[in-house]
Amino acid sequence: MKLEYSRIERNGKKPPEPFYASDGAAGLDLTVFGEDVEVPAEGHAIAKTGICVAIPKEHVGLIFVRSSLGVKRGIMLSNNVGVIDSDYRGELLVSLYNTNKQPVVLKNGERIAQLVVVPCPHPEPAEVDTLSETSRGEGRFGSTGK
Repeated sequence: MKLEYSRIERNGKKPPEPFYASDGAAGLDLTVFGEDVEVPAEGHAIAKTGICVAIPKEHVGLIFVRSSLGVKRGIMLSNNVGVIDSDYRGELLVSLYNTNKQPVVLKNGERIAQLVVVPCPHPEPAEVDTLSETSRGEGRFGSTGK
């Protein structure tokens, strides 16, 4: 499968192509593009990537923050995981939240997130009177262990 993408030009420059950082990487790295982004203390900011993608039908693009940003710099995604539907064709924007009491600046070209593309079937909803039984049944949080 190929992932079609295009790049948006800003100030006469194009963003780096999305890339896998290693042979075993699950996601394509995305970078800040255009200008530095300051994420205010305990606040939100949007980072532009300059990348548009065509997620294949019956797939979904999932955007995750790079673990180094979370662990080393206290930056996470505002919505925990970004969901890119297969019919969206606009620029990938990354909504960030700063857990720190000081602002954090993400530099133009800095890797900030990973895009993972996974199958996403569309089963037809069908209302039934009862659901099939399982050994767990209606067991809630922690019902399968301690």
